[in-house]
Amino acid sequence: MQMGPVDEKIDLESDEEIPFSSTPVIGKVHTFDSESTHIYPRAAFSYSRILKQIRMGPVSSIYTVVFKAKINMLLPFGPLAILLHYLTGKHGWVFFFSLLGITPLAERLGYATEQLAFYTGPTVGGLLNATFGNATEMIISIYALKNGMIRVVQQSLLGSILSNMMLVLGCSFFIGGIIHHKKVQVFNKAAAVVNSGLLLMAVMGIMFPAVLHFTHTEVHVGKSELSLSRFSSCVMLIAYASYLFFQLKFQNNLYNPIEEEGGNDEGDSDEEEAPEITQWEAIGWLAILTTWVSVLSGYLVNAIQGASQSWNMPVAFISVILLPIVGNAAEHGSAIMFAMKDKLDITLGVAIGSSTQISMFVIPFCVVVGWFMGQPMDLNFQLFETATLFITVLVVAFMLQEGTSNYFKGLMLILGYLIVAASFFVHVDVADGEL
Repeated sequence: MQMGPVDEKIDLESDEEIPFSSTPVIGKVHTFDSESTHIYPRAAFSYSRILKQIRMGPVSSIYTVVFKAKINMLLPFGPLAILLHYLTGKHGWVFFFSLLGITPLAERLGYATEQLAFYTGPTVGGLLNATFGNATEMIISIYALKNGMIRVVQQSLLGSILSNMMLVLGCSFFIGGIIHHKKVQVFNKAAAVVNSGLLLMAVMGIMFPAVLHFTHTEVHVGKSELSLSRFSSCVMLIAYASYLFFQLKFQNNLYNPIEEEGGNDEGDSDEEEAPEITQWEAIGWLAILTTWVSVLSGYLVNAIQGASQSWNMPVAFISVILLPIVGNAAEHGSAIMFAMKDKLDITLGVAIGSSTQISMFVIPFCVVVGWFMGQPMDLNFQLFETATLFITVLVVAFMLQEGTSNYFKGLMLILGYLIVAASFFVHVDVADGEL
């Protein structure tokens, strides 16, 4: 039975109205323009989505998560670090191989979270992305806190904020600006201002315990500073919970990406929006990867002090610069990728959103956890670290106030981060004795 070209065209158009799957992924598909003449390629793309979902399975999931990414070539360094810990006891090599082993795990955590976000919607997906994107830092911090390494916890979390705001955002602005040098890249200024306000509030919460300590104006010496830190941490957690409620319930329009106004590129981006693994596979991989990160984090934390001595490198530099670069591997890669696609709203959500979550949730959470553990974790990050954070937040806030980006802004942020890194390399931590 033969059909004419007109009949084929009518059939293809009617097929576009039929839902192909009961999964929420279909919600990600943009409605097709009835005036478009590109009917055949779009219909072919719809059928390719069906084939992708049919091919999903355990074997395909293992191949996609474990073998497909080239960065997973670093995975064997994790077990090697554990072997070296028991066979040689050389902390420098154990620390180095643990860093290499955790790097692909952090990236794969971000990948599994992105896959799960296809099934949860953009708002919840963004929250999941920020949460599991910081899972590595949280796990390392809890292990260090359990061992009484309070300064390592403070400095590694501070380093994560600095790395996200200056290095990750700077590289994204720089590479995105070079690729799109013929146009001005724009992002949602309202969302950036809200996150900048939260970061400034976090700086305020961190600054007052330090000021109280260094001005020697405590009512009860050694106790008022810790009490203020715990009270401020509870307030910051309430503020962050209120921010999430505000974001999820009332102000979805505030965070709508600017590029939604132009629909010319939607057809090009659709091909990359199909999930590669199922919802339960993504949840399972998140559990597996988080467990393996937890195991390696224990060996990593135990080797920090020995690595500092064998490498003749300050613990502050290791904690503030090296640990966050590994922990932020997922954010770094995804933020640059979205900047290259001219999706700066997502880039800011990854970089600045992650910094906001660390400063307003992870740091206060560690203070509260330390409270229950009996560890005197406080918000006094010492004068040098607090000043660095304050200046960094101000610089980034000024960079974001226009709602535009270019490669020069990115270059300034990268160069600023190099200054910060050099400063911590020559910085002697006055609280090293607490380790």
